[in-house]
Amino acid sequence: MASVQGDPAPGARAGGGPRARATSRDVARHVGVSQATVSLVLGDKWAGRVSERTAEAVRTAARELGYRPNLAARSLRLGRTRTALLVVPALTTEFFARVYTGAARVAAEGGFGVVLYPSPEGVGPARDPFDSARASLDGVIASSMAADALAAMRGGGLPLVMLDSSPDEAASAAAAATVNLDIADGMRQTAEHLLALGHRRIAHLAAAVDTWTFRERAAALAAALAAVPGASAHTEAAPLTVDEGRRAAERALTRPGPRPTALVCDDDILAAGACKAARRLGLRVPDDISVTGFDDLALATAVDPELTTVRLPAEAVGAAGMRALMAVLDGEPARDTTLPVRLVPRGSSAPPPRDTPSGGH
Repeated sequence: MASVQGDPAPGARAGGGPRARATSRDVARHVGVSQATVSLVLGDKWAGRVSERTAEAVRTAARELGYRPNLAARSLRLGRTRTALLVVPALTTEFFARVYTGAARVAAEGGFGVVLYPSPEGVGPARDPFDSARASLDGVIASSMAADALAAMRGGGLPLVMLDSSPDEAASAAAAATVNLDIADGMRQTAEHLLALGHRRIAHLAAAVDTWTFRERAAALAAALAAVPGASAHTEAAPLTVDEGRRAAERALTRPGPRPTALVCDDDILAAGACKAARRLGLRVPDDISVTGFDDLALATAVDPELTTVRLPAEAVGAAGMRALMAVLDGEPARDTTLPVRLVPRGSSAPPPRDTPSGGH
């Protein structure tokens, strides 16, 4: 196993030069463990081999002593650059910023760097950002929403970990591993929450983005409602902006026939637009209409009333993706991961009004 020892900085020894950079030997002495143990912990390979208490002591000592791995020396030994590319849709929401935060944290612990590449169109084809520097990357982590950005890069044979992707998408991209959120369960939790409150007429504000994560939401909602007599849903598609969410909600609330009593939104941004639409139509949330979101962005608690929404652990997604890529690079078995999600009930959902008028003109 490769050592993670860092060499002292030039001129840091005798002679009153700059203070020496701490080495793995210094960390080992400080904690009272072997250098091998320090290598396991700082290389993120300690699980099952080192106790949590010892691992935390090593990490704390490394921070306090100012330890930094000698990445140049390590790269020469391993024939790697210790650099991963994270490909995501354009950073229009904080979700993918959190994914990056989680990936970067785990990468730093293992002596990796992360290059962030947002697909310029948000969803769809993108130029290969590193066509002339492919050799400077060890692997790629990519959201399925930006999968087309990988088309040119796959020829380089770089290991790939995919986030939020179906088995077919992962197989088509020759992904070594996948990290998914249990999106379907999140939508089931939302549907069960509203059904338990008594809602039967529901409008689905669906993201107008043809990707696995949004197809999963639609299928799970339809299945949950189909299992309950009298429950039904009308779908209004909308691009992922507040204004488009408002327009879609206005269409759902004013179409002919009985007005829906709940708006289920694929995203908190659409839900914020739905709340604006309700206010413009003179409706109160949740007295006249319940609204639910998805993601639990900061926006969810900025609106009034606060949004009932599904919390997605975005940082955990990035962290798991980075761990999976590091494992693949170390020759360990690739493991697919599915992370749980949780509905967070707040003030935007309540039992439906007793008498709901028609929405049409």
